[in-house]
Amino acid sequence: MLSIGRDVKSQEYVYLDASRSRAVLVCGKRGSGKSYTLGVIVEELRQSDDVLVIIVDPMGIYYPMAQPNHEQDRLLWDWGLRAEGMPTLLLVPGDPERLYGGPEVTHAMESLGVRFRQFRLNPADLSPDAWCELFDLSIADVMGIALFRAVQQLARRRKEHFFISDIIEEVEGDGLVNDRTRQALLNRLEMAQDWDLFSNRYQEVWEIFDPKAINIVDLSTLDPGALGRRNLVVDVLARDIFKRRTIARRKEELGLVSELPRVWMLIDEAHQFVPSDRTTLAKEALVRWAKEGRQPGLSLVVSSQQPSAIDSEVLTQCDILLCQKLTNSADIQAINALSQDYMGGELKTFIRKLQRRGEAVLVDDEQEKVTMTQVRPRKSRHGGGEAK
Repeated sequence: MLSIGRDVKSQEYVYLDASRSRAVLVCGKRGSGKSYTLGVIVEELRQSDDVLVIIVDPMGIYYPMAQPNHEQDRLLWDWGLRAEGMPTLLLVPGDPERLYGGPEVTHAMESLGVRFRQFRLNPADLSPDAWCELFDLSIADVMGIALFRAVQQLARRRKEHFFISDIIEEVEGDGLVNDRTRQALLNRLEMAQDWDLFSNRYQEVWEIFDPKAINIVDLSTLDPGALGRRNLVVDVLARDIFKRRTIARRKEELGLVSELPRVWMLIDEAHQFVPSDRTTLAKEALVRWAKEGRQPGLSLVVSSQQPSAIDSEVLTQCDILLCQKLTNSADIQAINALSQDYMGGELKTFIRKLQRRGEAVLVDDEQEKVTMTQVRPRKSRHGGGEAK
């Protein structure tokens, strides 16, 4: 059970059942405590020995969890808690020193208790469709057809062991491609090689994680704009984990030993990855997590200050809702559409009752219960406050 906070009226402790897979939505306008609440959930999950915790962090704000939250010692004491740093592993898509601005920065972070592990993606882990989507190419166009064919042929011959240099070689040797199309495609592939995001040797994606730590996938150093590299990373991780946990679950059902624990993946600024108005590289994989994750033991937590910008296929699958203060009418309507008969009223009515920062409407579909909740204070440092 995850201890989230207290009932505003009765002051009784409020818990979330994490013994089974869950789909969770955490939302609230800027400054309402949304990211803080996400950190509380992570701290609680950290106490489970059989769960791998992964945070997808587009803003670079979760690494301070390595430090204890002494700024709120008095408040923690009132709650019967104490400040405590969390074992933190920062997963960086590339060279940390280059991405963070030099060794003095990484050394300073390490002195705070942060561990680094750099990783790169295996080109073979992307499907031919994903390669085309990465470069915004249609498989109906000549360039898209050429790239699709190159990746498809390599996958058939070498399976998981091919790299960008191999794709370049395949395109160069394709006699069906004219020179202009070939050069344009090679320019894109060479650009991708310069991203320092793809590996030159095969690495099992699962091996980058540490089950004994909070695994923070830091995407803040990747451009969120064109050529969606952030979505690419999430897509590859989500698909690989889903595949491996499906195999592990089958073994568990047969009484065989599985070394892969259940997984909770928490995604901040989730509207970047499962937007309501367009497709992204990661969208299909994350929608599958929300819809089918229960059987293989996968839980998904999506967090956003714009719940109306999250795809309805994800919102409607969430069986837990933690909604903090909202004022935008579109966001309120999106949440209100999740109202259920057992609530005794519309969700927007409960949202309007929120008074203080850190208060949330907690809706648990499993228990068919609505609770006005004061989220507990963080034991570890919160990095999402405003710059001072």
